[in-house]
Amino acid sequence: MIVLTIAGQTLLEALRRRVVWALVVLTVVLLALNGWGFARLPGLHTQEGALTTGEARLVAAQLLNLVMFAISLIVALGTAFLAGPTLSGEVESGVMLAVCARPVRRSSVLLGKWLGLVAFALGYVLATGTAEFVVVDRAVGYSPPQPVLALVFLSAQAVVLLTLALLLSTALSPMASGVLAVGLFGATWVAGVVGGIGTTIGNDGVERVGTVARVLLPTDGLWHGAMHALQLPTALAAAGRAAGADPFLSSSGLDAGYLLWAVLWVALVLATCLRLFTRRDL
Repeated sequence: MIVLTIAGQTLLEALRRRVVWALVVLTVVLLALNGWGFARLPGLHTQEGALTTGEARLVAAQLLNLVMFAISLIVALGTAFLAGPTLSGEVESGVMLAVCARPVRRSSVLLGKWLGLVAFALGYVLATGTAEFVVVDRAVGYSPPQPVLALVFLSAQAVVLLTLALLLSTALSPMASGVLAVGLFGATWVAGVVGGIGTTIGNDGVERVGTVARVLLPTDGLWHGAMHALQLPTALAAAGRAAGADPFLSSSGLDAGYLLWAVLWVALVLATCLRLFTRRDL
């Protein structure tokens, strides 16, 4: 019961922060620009003439992956910079010392804050992703093959990143933990692109860079699962062999073993976070 109470308070506190309103503004601007851009695809002319319905759907599918990456980046920024102040900020201000007064356990406080942040991240991803799908459907008449699965993977990506940011906040300042979490998110994505290039050119060593990065931090692997759920099969056929090097195409979905590892990764990092926080001086 204490965990749920703290989760609710954490969610309310997150909604009052300025970073959330910045996310809302960014999201509204992004959706508005997307609606304007996608609405012009059916009437777009090339040297061969106007785009056919099939060509417009193919372009829309590829652009949707790009837009969803922008949304995942916004989620990464928001969750990372919310997780830091939620824990280390309250420790520095002395609030945590009062909250953790007996009989409230530190583990209950941490789990409650984690659940509150998870609720915020899931709500944002589901609301924004659904709104984006509606905008694209109304503008160009395109719906991705597996939108629900894509949102599940994007939500899982957000949970992985906020758990990492929470771990970092047990040892670093709020700003440092947020910057480092976002930096690792970006580095893993770049490593995934490098690994895709290695796959395309047949270089096992370069390909291994992406594989190792996705194991150490599952955000990029989950992103590839989301892309695969969003894209049309014809997009892969059109890209050909170069599909592996395209950062917004995924040639295969995620297997059960990788999904199990992502769940285990979150559990291990959260357990480490609990251990460090219970031993930290307040």
